[in-house]
Amino acid sequence: MTDREALFTYRLRQAEETLAETVRMQEEDFSARSVVNRAYYAMFYAVLALFIRFDIEHKTSKHSGVISIFDQQFVLAGKMERRFSRMLHRLFVARQKADYKELVELSREQAGEAVAQAKEFVEAVRELLSKGI
Repeated sequence: MTDREALFTYRLRQAEETLAETVRMQEEDFSARSVVNRAYYAMFYAVLALFIRFDIEHKTSKHSGVISIFDQQFVLAGKMERRFSRMLHRLFVARQKADYKELVELSREQAGEAVAQAKEFVEAVRELLSKGI
């Protein structure tokens, strides 16, 4: 296994493990803030796995830069539906607000939506990876 293949496997496993943790956190009534955070990261790790598999350079460490590259390489290129971009953007903003702004409260409903979107997003990434487009 090459270093690149090992990193791809690591990132995909990271996405799947984080998604599973997110589901458990929601079931165990963790804070909505924590659930949204982990749901976003499941999606983010899945994007990083895509970049590795499709050999897409991403010299930025900023999340907004990674999301922008995802939009260009996968959404605008027609490999993934536009709604996946909207999901990723929404959870990125929600996570940032919840993590860095003061007096921000997220609802259980928002957490549930985040989990559902993360599940759908990671599944779509898996499908794309299986097609190898």
